[in-house]
Amino acid sequence: MKKVSSVDDGLKGIIAIVIASFLWGTTGTAAQFAPEISSLAIGAFAMGVGGILLCVSAHRALARDAHILFSRPWVLLFGSVCVAVYPLAFYSAMRLSGVAIGTVVSIASAPLFAAILERVISKKPVSFKWVVSFMIGAIGIALLAAGKSTETFGLLEAQRHQTLGVVLGLVAGLTYAGYSWAAKQLIEAGANSTSSMAGLFGCAALVLLPSLYFTGQNVFESTINASVSLYMAVVPMLLGYLLFGYGLRTTQASKATLITLIEPLVATLFAIFLIGEAFKPVGWVGMGLVCLCLLIQTVKLPVFLQLSSRKAIT
Repeated sequence: MKKVSSVDDGLKGIIAIVIASFLWGTTGTAAQFAPEISSLAIGAFAMGVGGILLCVSAHRALARDAHILFSRPWVLLFGSVCVAVYPLAFYSAMRLSGVAIGTVVSIASAPLFAAILERVISKKPVSFKWVVSFMIGAIGIALLAAGKSTETFGLLEAQRHQTLGVVLGLVAGLTYAGYSWAAKQLIEAGANSTSSMAGLFGCAALVLLPSLYFTGQNVFESTINASVSLYMAVVPMLLGYLLFGYGLRTTQASKATLITLIEPLVATLFAIFLIGEAFKPVGWVGMGLVCLCLLIQTVKLPVFLQLSSRKAIT
């Protein structure tokens, strides 16, 4: 019964991460309704206010687990810095290099960075199953980006802007993997998943919210702007990261970030069906590969692949 329960908990964790990724995938479409808000402002507001709301919702767990969080100050500090840097780097990467390239570099690089962190710092092996999933998912994301209309997702003409955007995308991928790894470490140390995420995001909010003094002039300029900003903070950030933290209880950070490759897939579908953006056939192939990547992570490998992957890649 314990083994069955463990499997059920693992599946629930994966489903929670999938739902979180779906919610995150709505942010691009939501932001289209408030173009006056700068990318830096909407990222800082969403993550900052979301962090405060996470702390409020998890105040009891935070009080109970405070000694665990502060017993690993470097993990808490590293994760909080990653949370603070991530939205600034991610939204800036899309602004500089275009949504397609910025999203691909940020989201597709995160699983690789997460696997490196787990291997180098936590000494956890990288499985053959993960490598297969990553290769399929990375190719799928690249095709997904190639399928987006160049009219809407065109690259900036200045080469230096594109290069800087790619670099910031890598920073976003690294920081996303970083705070996922940090949250996992705190959870494994005995902290509740909600208090782990709330602790990281709450500390990051101390940096993100003051930055709105310089970037957030248009956040509440109109009802639409305010509604979009609040939606981003409450739904994708608060609810999304509560689900993500729940999923991290039973899922390794490298696997969790791999599953979140579904985020750009959801964002693309929303852009097609709600905003009416054009989409090339190659993009649909990319969608299929991302779905296959997700399927591999949620079902058992065939016997012949299990034999090949019995020994983890080290």
